[in-house]
Amino acid sequence: MSPRTNDNATPDAERAKPAEVTPEAVVTEVAAEVSAAGATSAEATVEAGPAESTPEAKPAEAPAEAGLAEATAEAGPAEVTAEAASGSDSADGADERVAAVRRLSQSQRRWRAAQLGFCATALAVAMTAGAVVLGALRDNGTTPAVAAVSNGVSPQLLASGDLDASVLSLQAHLRSQPKDFGGWATLGLAYVEQARTKGDPSRYPQAQEAFDRSLRLRPDYDPALAGRAALAAARHDFAGALKYADLALRQNPYSERALSSRIDALVELGRYDDASEAADLADSRRPGVPVFTRFAYVHELRGDVKTARRVLEQALTTATSRGDISYVTSALGQLAWNQGDYHSALTYYARALAADDNYLPALEGRARTQAALGDRAAAIKGMEQVVQRFPLPQPLVELGELYEARGAAGDAEKARDQYTLVDAWISLAHAYGVNADLDTALAAADHGDRKAALTAARAEWARRHTVHTADALGWALHVSGRDAEALRYARQATATGYRNASFLYHLGVIEEATGHTDRARTALKAALDLNPGFSPLGARAARKALEAAQ
Repeated sequence: MSPRTNDNATPDAERAKPAEVTPEAVVTEVAAEVSAAGATSAEATVEAGPAESTPEAKPAEAPAEAGLAEATAEAGPAEVTAEAASGSDSADGADERVAAVRRLSQSQRRWRAAQLGFCATALAVAMTAGAVVLGALRDNGTTPAVAAVSNGVSPQLLASGDLDASVLSLQAHLRSQPKDFGGWATLGLAYVEQARTKGDPSRYPQAQEAFDRSLRLRPDYDPALAGRAALAAARHDFAGALKYADLALRQNPYSERALSSRIDALVELGRYDDASEAADLADSRRPGVPVFTRFAYVHELRGDVKTARRVLEQALTTATSRGDISYVTSALGQLAWNQGDYHSALTYYARALAADDNYLPALEGRARTQAALGDRAAAIKGMEQVVQRFPLPQPLVELGELYEARGAAGDAEKARDQYTLVDAWISLAHAYGVNADLDTALAAADHGDRKAALTAARAEWARRHTVHTADALGWALHVSGRDAEALRYARQATATGYRNASFLYHLGVIEEATGHTDRARTALKAALDLNPGFSPLGARAARKALEAAQ
């Protein structure tokens, strides 16, 4: 299940189109933009507050884009106005950096021959300038709706349809009311949401500063603690997310955000029995769309697709906002696609796009479903639109595989371009402190450095034992020629009953490689029976492997 998007958000990449220039000029222009926008954040540091002020120590350095949170942390109302404005300025700078990096994807469509050098050069410039990327969660992670706030800040502020305007309003409010702990918590949540909708993790240090400010003003304030849980999950620090969710629930056992974040953390740590109990508890305390969708995913992971579908349909009956409708119908579309019910999936995605025609999970899901139905031209066009706006690892890999499957003149090079961009985004994410090891393992195993894939998969497995990390580690071991070791993890990935054709395909290949021919046939047939178009390249390989195993 993908996070909700702001209803009226317009990514910078849609407004900024590069001029017709040479590849070298593109590199120069983008490098200049990224360097100018990121110079401040690359050089500045933020002084940590008192150790007792937050549940977790702040990093030694953080970008100057902490902005409003930093400027007002120690200033009174009369002192804060000029400095607080820098929060808006630095946010604009971050937007410029993200727009610049996004133009890498746009430019590479017109300059295929220069793409490899272009990406490498831009990556080096962006890293030294403190550029930022990667704001979307994998593994069906979510960002719940913004919690209500106190002290004069309207709870509807962030649901107004214009997140950037809401942030500016919050900043203006906090310049005159810097002791509003509720306002600081809401601003932190807004920054987390901006990071997700803009693909811009530079907002994460800003969010942390805002939450810290809220907690300094009112220790144990549950919305701020719940916000810290959401922030930790966004950074893929799921142990931290669980800690802060538990702290928030000690203060307010009915906090919807904390209840939801606790389910997310337990799922992503692979503690599925505990996640199921947490979902039951959340459903008894705060039934609604955020809890229903998580409840459904927990059941899907345990193989109970019928319950998952029923709960999502129930969630849809309670959804009223465009964001909730798009979110739930996209989750239903993904569930249908996972089971090979492509026509139902397209119906759900159409409903999601009727509510929000820019909803990226629905656009991506529709393209994936079109590919499974054999409409490769529409799938490629749709996925190109997705990566033009948000060139994140999963859609980039999917687009690359669509090019490879088509096999037209120049498609092999186009595919390599997508995989190169995956490497660039992942490197930048790591440089900014976001854990992207699972993305690395999944992309590199099939389309990159197999040694790097195995290293990343082992690192992710050391942090959390989920079906996704088990599958990634098993496959990375297989492509590294270590099938005997891989078999344990491939079997573990399918042990919960989770119905995932890709997992079954990986298991079948590894069973065959270890001499278990009957098991291999069973797994490969199950993968193709479940979702015959699960991957442009994987489904084709699964059919060949099944024929060979007959």
